[in-house]
Amino acid sequence: MGAQKETLGFQAEVKQLLNLMIHSLYSNKEIFLRELISNASDACDRLRFEALNNTSLYGDDAELKIRVAFDKEAHTLTISDNGIGLSRDEAVQHLGTIAKSGTREFFSALTGDQAKDAHLIGQFGVGFYSSYIVADKVTVISRRAGLEASQAVRWESSGEGDFTVEMIERAQRGTEVTLHLRSGEDEFLSNWKLRSIIRKYSDHITLPIVMKKEEWNDEKKEHVQTDEDETVNQASALWTRPKSEISDEQYNEFYKHVAHDFDEPLAHVHARVEGKQEYTQLLYIPSKAPFDLFDRTARHGIKLYVRRVFIMDDAEQLMPLYLRFVRGVVDSNDLPLNVSREILQQSRDIETIRGGCVKRVLGMLEALADSDEAADREKYGKFWKEFGRVLKEGVGEDFANKERIAKLLRFASTHADTADETVSLADYVSRMKEGQEKIYYVTAETFTAAKHSPHLEIFRKKGIEVLLLSERVDEWVTGNLTEFDGKPLQSVAKGGLDLGKLEDAAEKEAAEKAADEYKELIDKVKTTLGEKVKDVRVTHRLTDSPSCLVADEYDIGGNLQRILKAAGQQAPASKPILEINPTHPAVQRLKYEETRFADWANLLLEQATLAEGGTLDDPAGFVRRINDLMLALSLGSGR
Repeated sequence: MGAQKETLGFQAEVKQLLNLMIHSLYSNKEIFLRELISNASDACDRLRFEALNNTSLYGDDAELKIRVAFDKEAHTLTISDNGIGLSRDEAVQHLGTIAKSGTREFFSALTGDQAKDAHLIGQFGVGFYSSYIVADKVTVISRRAGLEASQAVRWESSGEGDFTVEMIERAQRGTEVTLHLRSGEDEFLSNWKLRSIIRKYSDHITLPIVMKKEEWNDEKKEHVQTDEDETVNQASALWTRPKSEISDEQYNEFYKHVAHDFDEPLAHVHARVEGKQEYTQLLYIPSKAPFDLFDRTARHGIKLYVRRVFIMDDAEQLMPLYLRFVRGVVDSNDLPLNVSREILQQSRDIETIRGGCVKRVLGMLEALADSDEAADREKYGKFWKEFGRVLKEGVGEDFANKERIAKLLRFASTHADTADETVSLADYVSRMKEGQEKIYYVTAETFTAAKHSPHLEIFRKKGIEVLLLSERVDEWVTGNLTEFDGKPLQSVAKGGLDLGKLEDAAEKEAAEKAADEYKELIDKVKTTLGEKVKDVRVTHRLTDSPSCLVADEYDIGGNLQRILKAAGQQAPASKPILEINPTHPAVQRLKYEETRFADWANLLLEQATLAEGGTLDDPAGFVRRINDLMLALSLGSGR
C-alpha cells in the first residue's frame, strides 16, 4: 500500500494532561474503563443517527455492541466497538488534541489535589486520556463507516509528547483501543474484576457489552475463557425501566455517564408522561457548576432519544437557557426518527415536552427548598451557591413560570447582614413591619458596597429589612420582577422615598420644615452644580452621611449605568438627583459658606458618587479640592 507512518506532536495542553495522568495515581483508577466504554457507546449512537439517512453504513454488521477483552500474556486490555469509527484526520484531531472546548479552563481548574482533579477528566471531554492512568502505551485502530478497508488508521502513543499515525487495512468498521498496561496493573487482567467494574459503572449502557465467557477447568484448576460471548451489562435503557427497579446507585452512575461528571448529582426526577404526547424524562441537577456555566452558547446537557434511538446530545430546544445546567435524557414516542434541529425549532410537540421538563425541574427544586427535612434544605442551599445566578435569569426569560422562579430566589439582606444568600422573598414578607407596603432593596457592584450604602441609614434606624443585591444579574431580576405576593419591589435609591405608614407625623413635619429652611441653600447648590445633576433636594433617607445620589423614578440607576458601560453598551442618558442631609455638620456649615462654596458643593456630589460605587469624571480635581479644603481648615481660614 505504500502508506508511511507519521510521527506528530500533541497539542500543548495534551502534553500537560498526559503528564498529569502518567505521574498521578488516582485513588479511583478504574474510571478509565467507564470513560472508554462511554466513548464506544457514543460512537455507536452516532452511527445509528447517521444511518437514519444512510442505512448502507451498517453494511452486513447491523448488531451494535461493545467488546471488552484482555490478554494476560501480552499484558493488554482492549475495548472495541462497531460504531461510527474514525478517519485518519479525525484520529489526529480527536486523539492529538483535547477535542472539546475548554482546554484553558481545564488547566486553570486543576488544583493539584489528585482526588479533586480526577473528576474534571470527563467534564472537559478528555476521558480518552484517562487510559494513561494504567497504560504506558495506547494503540487505537479504527475505520470510519463508509470508508474503504484500506482507509483504516492506526494511532499509537506512549504518552511522551508525540504519537504516530499510519494508514492500514481493516475489514470491519469501528474502533479498537488497546491498552498496554503498566507493571503492577494486573488486576485489570481479571475477568471478575472487569465484569464488576462494568456492572458498577456501565450497567445502564443501552448496548450490549460483551466478554468471553469463562468456565471452570478441572485440569488447570482455574477459570478459562471459552469462545462463547456473554453480555455483561443489562443492555437496556435505564430510563425505560420502572423506578422501583432502579437503585440510587444506578441512577447516580447513569448521571455520571450522561453528564461526564465524577461527582454524584444533587437530585433527579424520573417520570413517564402520557397523553397527547408520550415521553419519558430522566433529569438531573448536578452538585457542582460546570466551568462554562456562564457561557450561554455552550452545549446543553439534554440528550434526545426517539423510541430509544439516540438523536442528538445537545438538544437545547428541550430546556431554556436559565436551566442550562440540567443534565439527562428525554425519550419521545411521537417525534419522527429523522428529526432535525430545524424541525425541533418549529415543533409544537417539542414545546410541550420543553414545558413539561421545565415544570419537573422547578418542581424538583421546590421540593428541596420547601422540604421539612433539613438535609433537603441544605441541598437547596448548595444548589443555590452553584447555580443561583443562572436561575435568576429565568425571571425575565420565562414569563409563564416567573412566580414559581421568584419563590425559589435567595438573597442577602440586612436581617443577617452577611453575604450569604439565604433570604427568600417569602421570608422577607413574613418579617415585614406592620404597615410596611413594599419590599425594599439596594443594588451595588459588591456586597460590601451594598451593605454600607448610605441609602440604608433610615432603614437601619427604623429596623426595616432591605435586600442587599450585588450580582450583575440582580439588575435584570429587579427590572423584570416588579412585585411579589402583591407587594411591589422598591429600590431605596430610586425616586422619592415614601415610607408610608412607617413614617410618623412628627418626621413628616420635620422634613417639610427642613425643606423650607434650606430652600435657599438648595437653589444655590443646584445653580453651582448646573448640568451635573437633575435636581437637588433635602433628604430624609440619611442619618449619618451628608449626601447621596438618587435616580429619578423612571431613570435607570447608577449601578445599572455602570454595568452597561462595562459591557460596552450605551446607557440611556440620565442625571442623578443629589439629596443632602440638613442635620449633617458639613451641610450646616455650607449654609454659611461664601468663599469656597463651589468646592464644598462639588465635594458633596463627588463623595456621594464614590459612596455608591461610582467613578469620578475628574478625580484629580476631587483630590485638589480635598487638599485645598484640608489646608484651609488647618489654617483656620475655612470660610
